[in-house]
Amino acid sequence: MAETTAYLEKLPFWAELTDEERRYAERNSAIRHAPKDTLLYSRDCACMGLVYVIKGSVRIYLLSPEGREITLFHVGAGEPCVLSASCVVRQIDFDTHMVTEEDSELVIMNAEAFGRLTDANIHARCFLFEHSTESFSAVMRTMEKLLFTRFDSRLASFLVSECERTGSCELNTTQGRIAEQVNSAREVVARMLKQFSDRGIVRIQRGRITVLDIEALRELAQ
Repeated sequence: MAETTAYLEKLPFWAELTDEERRYAERNSAIRHAPKDTLLYSRDCACMGLVYVIKGSVRIYLLSPEGREITLFHVGAGEPCVLSASCVVRQIDFDTHMVTEEDSELVIMNAEAFGRLTDANIHARCFLFEHSTESFSAVMRTMEKLLFTRFDSRLASFLVSECERTGSCELNTTQGRIAEQVNSAREVVARMLKQFSDRGIVRIQRGRITVLDIEALRELAQ
């Protein structure tokens, strides 16, 4: 429990909880290890509660009846997510999915406990609504890019951000995974990467994309 508490203490509202509320939260929280591509939450799952990512990365996305995925945003190490607590936020009336993008470690406070804390403690409730607002702002930014930004710019922006995130211009990924991230079809990604390759901006290998000219990508991303 001590290890769990060490991560719960990183939640913005933790210092404002009473001793009794803290003990209650500790009893109803646990650390979960989730390998890459683990489906954490979907419309068919019970309400999970508050998620805090210790390490790794989680992708939040929508899934259409035809099976098309639209990536909304990502939750990285040191960040919480409340969309998995939709039963607590009754205003959330659409179905999201959560999947790990790499081997991840999470702290999960079950939905009942998180709901009781937000009902009883104004600071926990403010955190819930503030973070919900931030999540919806991220969703709106994604939709804005999807609707109003050229695809070559979106793909270039993604490649630049991945280079910066990983600290390397050799990206171990597939065209299918890139398509999931930029909300497009794999075939469209393949054609655009081929254009980038013909211009000497990237090198394409099986399971790997090497960025050769990141400044050219930055110009395209603007």
